[in-house]
Order: sequence, then structure tokens, then C-alpha cells
Amino acid sequence: MTNSISEFETADTVFIIGSNTTEAHPIIGLKLRRAALFHGAKIIVADPRRIDITQVAKLHLRQRSGTDVALINAMMNVILAEGLEDKNFIAERTEGLEDALPAIKEMTPERAEKITGVPAENIRQAGRMFAQADRASIVYAMGITQHSHGTDNVKALCNLAMLTGNLGKEGAGVNPLRGQNNVQGACDMGGLPNVLPGYKPVTDEAARKVFEEAWGVKLPEKPGLTMIEMLNAAEKGEIKALFIMGENPALSDPNLNHTRHALDQCEFLVVQDIFLTETAQFADVVLPGASFAEKDGTFTNTERRVGRVRQALTLPGQARQDWQIIQDLSNRMGYAMKYDSPRQILEEINQLVPQYAGITWYRIEKKGIQWPCPDTSHPGTKFLHQDKFTRGKGKFHPTPFLESAELPDKKYPLLLTTGRQLYHFHTSTMTGRVEGLEELCPGGSVEINPEDAAGLEIMDGEKVEVASRRGKVEAIALVTEKVPKGTIFMPFHFAAAPANMLTNDALDPTAKIPELKVCAAAVRKVA
Repeated sequence: MTNSISEFETADTVFIIGSNTTEAHPIIGLKLRRAALFHGAKIIVADPRRIDITQVAKLHLRQRSGTDVALINAMMNVILAEGLEDKNFIAERTEGLEDALPAIKEMTPERAEKITGVPAENIRQAGRMFAQADRASIVYAMGITQHSHGTDNVKALCNLAMLTGNLGKEGAGVNPLRGQNNVQGACDMGGLPNVLPGYKPVTDEAARKVFEEAWGVKLPEKPGLTMIEMLNAAEKGEIKALFIMGENPALSDPNLNHTRHALDQCEFLVVQDIFLTETAQFADVVLPGASFAEKDGTFTNTERRVGRVRQALTLPGQARQDWQIIQDLSNRMGYAMKYDSPRQILEEINQLVPQYAGITWYRIEKKGIQWPCPDTSHPGTKFLHQDKFTRGKGKFHPTPFLESAELPDKKYPLLLTTGRQLYHFHTSTMTGRVEGLEELCPGGSVEINPEDAAGLEIMDGEKVEVASRRGKVEAIALVTEKVPKGTIFMPFHFAAAPANMLTNDALDPTAKIPELKVCAAAVRKVA
């Protein structure tokens, strides 16, 4: 997030797109509700489904899933046509608008209406509301990124923020909500195939040299593979072994038949987790890790805040803290690690990662600090890009509209999208073991619009088969107007009705993120 969670309550307008915030991020959802109910913020929600946060929204745009770029470009078309852009911000702090203009100018609200299904007048209203706000914030999540053109979705949102001068100030910004705990921290520490800790490119010789001297090893010069690429390579026999830590791709990845076959093809599979997950059942070796309540260390949350984690429970059985497992494996494989505590690891981070330099163990004893924090006298950074962007001037990018990799047809006439529900988390590895949550939300359902259900002679509560080009699953039909005609929705939490048996593993060419949010599907009643 460029800005802080608390700033949502200071925003004049919040544009929520691709985020079922109150269910997937309930604490932030409460902040957004407060912003609307008690601080006068105008909420714009762009989501095909009638999600909970729309109850406090001034405007709900029900775009066809996969058409976000067309919607965002059309909003910018309105802003430029009506002279609502921030001319001073554009002139002083940005470059490249001319390159982005063709895609924006061709996407009139009328053309966008035909693509997205959102009435042109509603698009105009959204563009005006966003541009006329003194402080407008953008909130998005994986409903934006998990597309074959997810990178363009994000770039279009950044264009919208720059066009209206909503970066580098309180209550504004582009704010992606992280999908799991400490995803931000994992990325900060180089948990990506193309960067070192602190987002230094592995292709940067000077950056590699810093870490090579600190660690006493030669580092690779080329980026590695993303998760989906690794599984593809494993299926082909190009990768022989995998180490999977705290992840459950056998339920969370798209095209599960392919994913599970790839896991089965591995000559040696190690899974480190706290439960015997669906993925762990494929493993040759399972290493029992520690839960958040059973270890010491730090987490970095979605607003870049680094906070202390303290062990509250004794480790059960043979479970061990994750850093100790990794250190022992490293030592046995020939690279000596000699850390004696998470504090010592953070001290090394302070030395090697400039954004974390001032975030010391004792400074975050009582309250976390937001990076970048360059030294111990720095209070941390509430919002980014106040005076300038990291690259100097912010760059506009051309974002022409592209359709999703797979669209409905005669055989698969419905559009399937997936997401989360309030009572369960990710693949329900933990929440699925809580009896009360299972009673509140047993899962295994598919939402279908009443018109579609009537045409298929499906009644609410009946068992149906949902099929795509990749597989079939059985689920219970929930006939509801929460989803628009032509769209069905399934939560991906549940092994009993694994939505990702159906989803598409087509990748965004830049970020290599799979298109989990759009695929063609068919539904029929099960006799």
C-alpha cells in the first residue's frame, strides 16, 4: 500500500475494485465502513457481485469480470473530456501521458458500456466523483491481479491515480490489499524470483555484490521461475524436487488436475506446514512448522508495518520454528548459517535492506514501524511518494483493453469467477478445523443468478455439476441476485468442491500470475 490503513477514514472518495473487502479483509472493511458512515467518504465499488460493502457505497459498478481496464480507461476518458485532471501534478511529477492517451481516448463511456455492461452514465458519475475529490484512494486486491492482463489492470489504476494527483498525499494512493499474512514481508525479503531483499533486481551486478559479500556465495544472475512456471517445469521433468513452505497449491492453484499431476511427477517433494494439507499428502517428507502463535520474529503487514511476533504457545510434538528448520537444512546442505535468534536475523536485515535499516528489534517492542525507515532516528513512512517517485517522475503506461484468455461459448455459456468468504481463510487449512465456522459456512456451493437457474431448471439448494474445459466438481446451488445473469461464483476454500479444479492457468505475460478470476463454465442439475 502506498498509504496507511488509518488514512481510509480521511479520504473523501474510495474506489474499491477487485476486492471483497469486508469478507477478505474484515478489519480494513470496518475502516471503510466507518469512513462512509461517520466521515462522509463516498465509496465507489466496482464488482460484478453485490458484495457486502456495496451497502454503504454511493455507486456500485457491476462490470463483467475481466473488463476492468475498459472501465478504468473510460473513467479517465470522462476526466479528460471534462477537464477534471490535475494539470499541475501531471506537469510537475509525471511523464508519458501522451503514450497512454490513445487507449484512454478510444474508450468512451458508451463503448465501455458495451464491453463492461456498466451504464455509460454510471461511468461518468464514477469518473467525476473520483476526480473531484480532494483525496481519493484506490483499494484493490486479487480481483484485479489474477487475470491474464492483471499487470495492465494495475497500471490503469496507477494511471488513474496520477491523472487526478492522488499519489504522495494523505488519504489517497494506490492500495493493494495483501491476500495472506506477511505476504508483504516475504516479498520484501526477496521471496520473488526476480529480486533480492529490498527489491534489488538479481540482474543488477552491484546489488548482487552486496549480498555476495555478506553471505560469502556467488548468486545467480538470472531470474528464477514463478510458482506456476515451477509446476509446469516439474510436470515436464525439468524440475526434480520442490520445497513447499506454508502453501497449499493442491487446492489453491488453478487447473488442479494439472497442479496435482505436477506434484506427483516430482521425484522428491518436501512440504513444511502446520497441518497435513492436501499438498502435504503428496510429499515424500513433511516438516512440522510453527504457527504464528508458536514463534518469535516479525511480520510485515499490508501497510508496510513491521511488527513483532511473540511466542505464546509451546510448540507441539516435533514442530520447530521455521527459521531453525531452514538453518539446519542449509547447514546440512553445505552452507553454514549461525543465527541464534530472530533478532539476529533482523539485525542482518537492518544492514542489508535500506528500507528496513532503522526498524530494529527494540524499536518495535511496543509498536510496529512502516518502511521505508532509513535510520533509527526516522519515525517510519506513513505514505509513499510525498515529494517524488522512486524513479523520479511517475510514468503513465498505455493500457489498451484486452479480453480474458477464455470467454463463454455455447458449450460453456457461463462466466465463472472465484473468491473468499468471511468465515474461512485461504484453503481452510486452519479455519476448516473449527467446528463453529464449519457450521456457519460449510462451503461447497455455487452462486447462480435466478434467471440462469430458471433456464437450467435448477432450484435453490439442489446439487449441481459445474464444469469447465479443465474439470468438473459438484456443489450446492445458491440461487441469488448477488451475481449478475451470466456469471457464477464459487469460493475456493473447500476441498469438497474445489473451485480451482475449473479455473484457468493462463498467465499474465509480465507478472506470470494465473487467470483465477475468469473462465468459461457450464452448470447442470445432478440427478
